[in-house]
Amino acid sequence: MTTTPEGVSLGMPQLPPPDYPDDVRARLEADARQVIARYPDSRSALLPLLHLVQSEEGHVTRTGQRFCAEMLGLTTAEVTAVATFYSMYRRKPSGDYQVGVCTNTLCAVMGGDAIFEALQEHLGVGNGETTGDGKVTLEHIECNAACDFAPVVMVNWEFFDNQTVESAKGLVDDLRAGARVEPTRGAPLCTFKDTARILAGFPDERPGAVEASGGAGPASLVGLRLAKGETGPARVVHPRGSEAPGSAGSSGPSGSSGPSGSSGPSGSSRDGASHDPAPSGQPSSKHLSSHDAPQDTSASDPDHPAGPAAEEGE
Repeated sequence: MTTTPEGVSLGMPQLPPPDYPDDVRARLEADARQVIARYPDSRSALLPLLHLVQSEEGHVTRTGQRFCAEMLGLTTAEVTAVATFYSMYRRKPSGDYQVGVCTNTLCAVMGGDAIFEALQEHLGVGNGETTGDGKVTLEHIECNAACDFAPVVMVNWEFFDNQTVESAKGLVDDLRAGARVEPTRGAPLCTFKDTARILAGFPDERPGAVEASGGAGPASLVGLRLAKGETGPARVVHPRGSEAPGSAGSSGPSGSSGPSGSSGPSGSSRDGASHDPAPSGQPSSKHLSSHDAPQDTSASDPDHPAGPAAEEGE
């Protein structure tokens, strides 16, 4: 339905969107045929085609949706249903750099909420809004599977790990100034339109970009190394407010202290249980960290600082 600038419906159907200029249409058609040829069923190419039209204008326009429908033999309603379902497809003009602050649980409590609020004030925009220079679109995003690097900020889907309010402000300032910005890991940064074309399935032709993509960061691989038996010194984490055994300059039972004052490989936990890792390749009946060791809780220990668990209703 057509509406006035005041938002009043005129009761008239919306006119069909204009087509792309002839040269743009010809170029997009050639690219689209390459994408469609990869799939036994042409409609399976809809997601990459939406990225393709997004790479043209920076968001998925009605013209882009019409183009996808015509190339795939779909209705515009079918295309619109998909384009409006996935958050990676923008429905309005956006910036060269999509800055997403993770505000899911772990990133939020580690500082993500504070970063998002600070960036809104620093940039003078709200969620999903773009700065006046067209450089940065700010949004809060859900989990990006990088909880071990929390809080995480993403720019055009590239990772910027372990951020703080100040580092995030510096990041967006550099983006707006046109300074060279390097992700914490992954491929070099490019504009949102260039990123969309890569997501459409076209190769990243920048020298060294593919080789720089790399893999998981060191913190992500700790569990894999433990599973392979490649155990290192145990690191026992103690409850907040309690003094770790061997602190204040004293060493643990082995005569040496580990990182950050915690006991070394043969150190003891607060309950006196050893947390020695088993020899490589052998199963261990002991825990490497108090995070996964049995804990005394208020539900099971009347002497716990939190007190015994109360019955429901008390």
